[in-house]
Amino acid sequence: MTHFRHLDVAQLVKGYAERAFTPVDVIEDCLDRARTCDRSLNAFLHFSDADALQAAEASRRRWAEARPLGALDGVPVSVKDNLHVAGMPTTWGSALMRGFVATQDEAPVARIRAAGAVLFAKTSLPEFAMQGYTTNALKGTTYNPFDVSLTPGGSSGGAAAAVAAFCGPLALATDGGGSIRRPASHCALVGFKPSAGLVKRRGGLPEIFLSHEVVGGIGRNVADVAGFTEILAGQQLAAASNRVRILYLPSFSDAPVDPGIAVAVARAAQRFEAMGHIVETRASFDLPDEINSLWPQLSAIGLAWLFEDGTRWPELGLRRGSQPDPMMCGEAARAALQEGRSAGATVLFNLVSAIERLERRLDTLFSSYDAILTPATAALPWPADRPYPEKIAGQAVGPRGHAVFTAIANAAGLPALALPCGWVSKLPTGFQLFGPKGADAAVLALGREYEQNFPVEAPVAEAGPHHGGHREQSE
Repeated sequence: MTHFRHLDVAQLVKGYAERAFTPVDVIEDCLDRARTCDRSLNAFLHFSDADALQAAEASRRRWAEARPLGALDGVPVSVKDNLHVAGMPTTWGSALMRGFVATQDEAPVARIRAAGAVLFAKTSLPEFAMQGYTTNALKGTTYNPFDVSLTPGGSSGGAAAAVAAFCGPLALATDGGGSIRRPASHCALVGFKPSAGLVKRRGGLPEIFLSHEVVGGIGRNVADVAGFTEILAGQQLAAASNRVRILYLPSFSDAPVDPGIAVAVARAAQRFEAMGHIVETRASFDLPDEINSLWPQLSAIGLAWLFEDGTRWPELGLRRGSQPDPMMCGEAARAALQEGRSAGATVLFNLVSAIERLERRLDTLFSSYDAILTPATAALPWPADRPYPEKIAGQAVGPRGHAVFTAIANAAGLPALALPCGWVSKLPTGFQLFGPKGADAAVLALGREYEQNFPVEAPVAEAGPHHGGHREQSE
């Protein structure tokens, strides 16, 4: 059987146009791979074979008649299970939503469906997308394709594991504090968090992260993710990668970083300089410290708001004045709910004012620099059954010790791109590029230039029956 799973979006579309194969061929291979991989990865919460095959057949007819809907027509895409897909369950990783089936697409889903994407499955996530690893009471723990004893991260862990294991070239996901970028880094993938407001949301779950959680894509190369983002945003994101000024931040304050990651990202900084860009290194950078200390409170307060009145959560069908039952939630969600309920108005005001201070200081910073380069994550993947690594570089860390580099972009609404940059002890890692709000095209162009100059070897696709395997660093 021919394996189409290894092809990227451009290769799929070229094959369809040349009639070398059809979207039906591709989705059959994709579904077969996904079901096989799921036995060991636990990446999916729902498959929609019949609908996917029907959509693929419609795409096949369009390509046969030379009238495709665009560059996504016939391309398999998985969807994170906190986004509504008409006809599929939405669980948000919670037993509270067991049995709910969406009747309409959330706006970003509708956009990719209208572009011809073949939506074949919902990917797993932690309850309410509130943790940095992926487990829930409905499916259990999700595992990393490069080592199935380790986590792919979270909250888009299922999405990243699916793409890394060749269960489809693209995943639609969300990022409320690094939930796209860190799993992408843990799985040798490209992940992009668009600027706040670029990808409009409507018709979805209550937004407990407010506008700070955005919809974006995970894929295997920048071109695929950039094209995907254009469809989600409904606009072109073309920009030349001119000579830019990059601020390289190896760490934030005294936060520890895995030594192997530090070496890999330092090498990426040197490569940007070799490409002709201006790179300035700043060893000490404390700007994100306040936001990092406060960020978990945003979703906790949002969760408390959600549970206060069941009518705020229409998917549950509760009467006004009634409340969801927190005992149906997992321990982590109950703890976050309690934290949110005990937080006063002062806590929320502190967070809002911290965001405003951050935005002002970043405006000043970006008057001198075009982009900022950091590690995408401070830690390599850790054991899959643990919510976070307890130590990084020999230092004890808390729940967000691995996540120190990502929340700053969510708080300020900045575009942020995670890109692979090598291997550490046979595990992938990556760096993060972010720029001023609205500079999505420029960030993607800079990432694409790096990728073209310094491609990272792809993982071995058939190293085992259920997962992608890994390849030694070749440099």
